[in-house]
Amino acid sequence: MKDIKRAGIVIKPHAKNIEQVLKEAIVMLESRGIESVLEDVAAHKVNYPHGLPRESIPGLVDMLIVFGGDGTLLSIAHLAAKHAVPVMGINLGRLGFLTEVPKEEMSITLEAILRGDNKVFSRRKLLEATIGGNHYSCLNDVVINKGALARMIRFSIFIDGKQIACLRADGLIISTPTGSTAYSLAAGGPIIYPNLPAIVISPICPHTLSFRPMVISANSLVEVQLLASEEVYLTIDGQRGQEMKSCDRVQVKCSEHELTLISSPKRNFFDLLQEKLGWG
Repeated sequence: MKDIKRAGIVIKPHAKNIEQVLKEAIVMLESRGIESVLEDVAAHKVNYPHGLPRESIPGLVDMLIVFGGDGTLLSIAHLAAKHAVPVMGINLGRLGFLTEVPKEEMSITLEAILRGDNKVFSRRKLLEATIGGNHYSCLNDVVINKGALARMIRFSIFIDGKQIACLRADGLIISTPTGSTAYSLAAGGPIIYPNLPAIVISPICPHTLSFRPMVISANSLVEVQLLASEEVYLTIDGQRGQEMKSCDRVQVKCSEHELTLISSPKRNFFDLLQEKLGWG
């Protein structure tokens, strides 16, 4: 990993009582000779002289510190991956599978980064979705689901050009191993170790009980064609997306970009599962 000279700071919008931890982060970075680059919302919170739009920060820094929940991190993950900028998520949310570093462990985690402790770095695959002329990247999942008043969706699923199923369901989730602990898990999908090269396909309330969640090769191309619909949406990491129409086809594959997530040196993935899922 390259030397860290500038660190970007991004926060959850409308986060309350965040001023103190932001000031601590700035002092912590400055004491180690690292310049802080704050997004405009964060800069306003602590009267920092210069703030920048969130989207511009990943291209200007050597690492990102995200204060908030998983949604905050997901909003910038595709840009961080594009610029090969590692991300440390400080958990201010409720669950925090991605923003997993407690604020009390922020300092020791930074020390581990600076001394090059490889145990705190985890490289995560992203997915790339293409529909029409639009391209999206995501860290967690691509979701096709119905609107509030719509009927079941009818669609066909293709893997590497071969049709494997024609389904009626409330929707479909195509996720990375990282996203396997998110919406896919709630839909009955399996938990996949984050570094495994795999793609998870999980139906949402399928009309047939015989179609179960699937784990396929990360080298596969997944295509979903909408056959008939009323109100259907394609959602990327719960952050972006577009409406789908009948006969639209979305292609999903592993992206060439990866995201480097930073975790606390005090815990691993299984510690996180025990803590977040109450496994004891």
